[in-house]
Amino acid sequence: MDLDRYDRAILKLLQQDARITNAALAEKVSLSESACLRRVRALEESGLIEGYTALLNQQKAGFPVNVFVNITLDRQAQPGLEAFEGAVRRIPEVMECYLMTGEHDYLLRVVVADLPDFERLHQQLTRLPSVARVHSSFAVRTVTRASALPMR
Repeated sequence: MDLDRYDRAILKLLQQDARITNAALAEKVSLSESACLRRVRALEESGLIEGYTALLNQQKAGFPVNVFVNITLDRQAQPGLEAFEGAVRRIPEVMECYLMTGEHDYLLRVVVADLPDFERLHQQLTRLPSVARVHSSFAVRTVTRASALPMR
């Protein structure tokens, strides 16, 4: 989808505040309300806007600890990958999971309340299908965290 300056401005503003009214959005991007609404709907229908969500404070929600977990599988056959991916999707503490190149097969970002909570989760991760090794690194603090994609 080719984006013009209005589309990029709309996307940037919606990423900052998805609850902005159409009237306020239209005013900020210098469009009529109807033209702005048509563009937002077109962006939604194209799949560029996948949905809207509330961002929670991780600390206040009871999950102050970020742990980055490298997973190495015992084999990289498709059935093993699919079994692992299906199982990891069902673990609510797994916030992100990436299939990787390099030394490890997967990188996970998980959130936990504390060390005993991670110990429980670690035991669960080691029992997932095809898992050979689990290597974990605890984040000391978050330096930067973004949820908005850059709009160029």
